[in-house]
Amino acid sequence: MTSLSDTAVAGQKPLLVRAAVVIGDIVSRPSGLIGFGLVVLHIFLAIASPFFVPYDYKEVSAQLMLQAPSAEHWFGTDHLGRDIFTRTLLGGREALMVTAIATPIAVTWGGFLGVLFGLLGGRFDDVLMRVVDAFLSLPWILVMLLAVVIFGSSSQVLIPTLGFFYGIPVIRIARAATHDVVARDFVVAARARGQRKMTIIGRELLPNVLDVLMVEGAMRWSWMLLAFSSLSFLGFGVSPPTPDWGLMISDSRGFMSFAPWAALAPVVGLSSLIIGINLTADALAKAMGIDRAQKAPL
Repeated sequence: MTSLSDTAVAGQKPLLVRAAVVIGDIVSRPSGLIGFGLVVLHIFLAIASPFFVPYDYKEVSAQLMLQAPSAEHWFGTDHLGRDIFTRTLLGGREALMVTAIATPIAVTWGGFLGVLFGLLGGRFDDVLMRVVDAFLSLPWILVMLLAVVIFGSSSQVLIPTLGFFYGIPVIRIARAATHDVVARDFVVAARARGQRKMTIIGRELLPNVLDVLMVEGAMRWSWMLLAFSSLSFLGFGVSPPTPDWGLMISDSRGFMSFAPWAALAPVVGLSSLIIGINLTADALAKAMGIDRAQKAPL
């Protein structure tokens, strides 16, 4: 029986048809259906929520400070009297926008270098992988904080910063996947025909590691969301009064003892999106026949 990954490599079906097959396989699994549904729901809310939120997210009121959930304010109000339901619905927009752009950047450049290193091999590969190991040993959150402090916290800074740091681990994953392909007959034959390395990468290697990169991209997306929210929580991400889950949690942490609803709503929003992405990534890995527990070689 031909697997989904084999079908994708063979290229026997149009791209949209193959995507529909993969999505169908994902939603056929209970965990995949739940995860995919959560992701679609959050994307829909990020796009459509500005058109149906009940209040202005910037509207403050001293009379409504830290009110408990009620018929008027379903999730209560925060320390400035702002409606938490409105801000929670809008809280994922900036995070999704930034990470949805940064994730393909990370997977593209990290995947290309990983495939290139796997094809070249030898001492060149060993030296460059030690450089990758050196980058992986850095405390990423501190380095990203340093970049944000120096260059600012705008989307133009956060997107390339996240795309760079989260692309480094992709190099190792893509290299490991390439090692499984580079010794196959069709790659050996391409080398024997004298094809250029870029041609071999584009025609022989990338199509055969694309499924691995897709799964890895899904996982990097969830980790980027956590990193983005962490930066906002620390005060180096989204600037007030823009609604953001990490910033909302940071603002409400001083009121947890008597107004826990102010932090509960953004926590549920962020965690449900992360869980949805992880469940979808697991289902995607099973659909592609990928063992995520397999470690990359040194």
